[in-house]
Amino acid sequence: MGQKEYAGKMVDLDDNGYFTNSSQWSKEIAMELAKENGDELTEKHFEVLEFIRNKVNEGASLTIRSIGKSGIIDIKGFYKLFPGAPLKKATKYAGVSKPSSCV
Repeated sequence: MGQKEYAGKMVDLDDNGYFTNSSQWSKEIAMELAKENGDELTEKHFEVLEFIRNKVNEGASLTIRSIGKSGIIDIKGFYKLFPGAPLKKATKYAGVSKPSSCV
């Protein structure tokens, strides 16, 4: 895909729209990404996004189950926050690459 502008900043994206450089992420960019998909982010969304960013930076494998065990939200709540494809949406909004567990 190359580059796209969000919140006045150019970000590097892969062909599926995932960040290739997570250091370019900001809350403002996440809100614009979500708005593009008809979603509105709350503080609970950002708690989950920060958890995802921290886990990815630690090199941990990311799964829906690991998010459900985070203590931030249970699996049912995760699906409510990010309906449809929760892990794909959440990682995209978190500014990290697509998890290997997502097809």
